[in-house]
Amino acid sequence: MTNMFRVVAVAVFAAMLLPALTQAQTPVRPFHDGPVWDIAFIKAKPGVGLKYMYYLAGDWKTEQEALKKAGLILDYKVIETESHSTTDWDLMLMTEFKDLATMEANQDKREEVTDKALNSDDKKMIAGYEERASWREIVGGRLAREIVLEPKK
Repeated sequence: MTNMFRVVAVAVFAAMLLPALTQAQTPVRPFHDGPVWDIAFIKAKPGVGLKYMYYLAGDWKTEQEALKKAGLILDYKVIETESHSTTDWDLMLMTEFKDLATMEANQDKREEVTDKALNSDDKKMIAGYEERASWREIVGGRLAREIVLEPKK
């Protein structure tokens, strides 16, 4: 009877340790989700690409810096490449957000900050869109999540 009691006690103890041992051996993913990038693919129209670059270095940069200062974005980038066809993009405008939830939750705040930074209203905004449409074509856009190649801390 004592031996039977010991066997049952050892079995119960082993059963209690099994989940802890299984968790301890769960492999750690060598990467984790990072920030989210809002990416616009732009094709500058022939002969007016320089005008668009002045806009990016002026109003667009002012807007991005105001958003960054307000803590609504983490960073921004402009990447240029050669286009490979007549319908291909040659500029990539990238805006970095902490995560998708933060990006979506702060949409109204972003509009307020940019309107204030550019001293803009609806009329000015529409006129600006129309003017830039003569300099460039928006080929497309993507939301992308950065993958950080190290385990989550």
